[in-house]
Amino acid sequence: MTSSTNTTGFAAFNRGFSTTFNENAMTLGLVVPIESYPYGPVPTMQEHIERVQLAEQLGFKAVWLRDVLFNVPSFGDAGQVFDPFVYLGALSVASKDIALGVASLVLPQRHAAQVAKAAASVDVLSDGRLLLGVASGDRPEEYPAINRGFDDRGERFRDSIEYIRLALKGVGQIENSFGKLDGSLDLLPKPTKGGFPMLITGGSQQTPNWGAKHLDGLITYPRSPKIQGHVIESFRSRVSEVCRYNKPVMQPLYIDIEAQDDAPISPIHLGVRCGVNALLSYLKSLEACGVNHVAFNLRFNRANVEDTLAKLAEVVLPHFTIHTESGQALTSCQGANA
Repeated sequence: MTSSTNTTGFAAFNRGFSTTFNENAMTLGLVVPIESYPYGPVPTMQEHIERVQLAEQLGFKAVWLRDVLFNVPSFGDAGQVFDPFVYLGALSVASKDIALGVASLVLPQRHAAQVAKAAASVDVLSDGRLLLGVASGDRPEEYPAINRGFDDRGERFRDSIEYIRLALKGVGQIENSFGKLDGSLDLLPKPTKGGFPMLITGGSQQTPNWGAKHLDGLITYPRSPKIQGHVIESFRSRVSEVCRYNKPVMQPLYIDIEAQDDAPISPIHLGVRCGVNALLSYLKSLEACGVNHVAFNLRFNRANVEDTLAKLAEVVLPHFTIHTESGQALTSCQGANA
């Protein structure tokens, strides 16, 4: 496959990748559900489609769904409740331009062929807006319920990545824990640009070098800008050793926006409570250390959701906007060399 770069400076994938990630800038998105539910693990999911549509209208670049199979009491968060691929199908029809991300799909819990088909279907139905974060899973209680091993999930994660890529190409041979392909079968549909980006979440039971080489970006956890900068520097140093192209980094961030615009920052679980002016300054520090995309989680936000989105759109979003051209062919270390 011919290598090329897109106008964002990263390797070219699909439309969602190009509008979300820029090598020298940061964009903003939202974690679904876009609602506040601080006192229990299960959101109401009220007005969830309308709020995604509002986010698109206001200029947020991506929404991110989670893959939570069971509501595990010890974790205290059931995610957006719906199966991510079913929900992505609905959002593909209900939206037009906003990127549709998963942060992140737990690969060892799903068969790789079904992941490949479902993800390609979303990419086609959304006209190239899928961003697939992938993970090995961190809820041990779920694995016995589906008769899967927890300790070998790292190996199954690698097998899944290998199987998905080969199945989508429809040529070549593979035999691993997910089955055997000999090139005689063709999995349909094909993604819009030949493939879709897969971003590794944390380490996913892999060595740092493996993640830097085989996946198309990094989803990392919220940290102080100084520490996050060291994490990103380490990741990109490894990427530069094994790949011709840089790769993006995104992170979620829980926020609770105060009514006073100048309210200072105070810490909350995996995020910050502050006014929009302090939030803007904090985001600029994340951008300076190399974060390419931040996805806000409003679970602990006390103000009205629509009012919060409007204030973010008015004060914060204008500082984190990129303009790109889409339509380039898929290229990456993995895509170009596979």
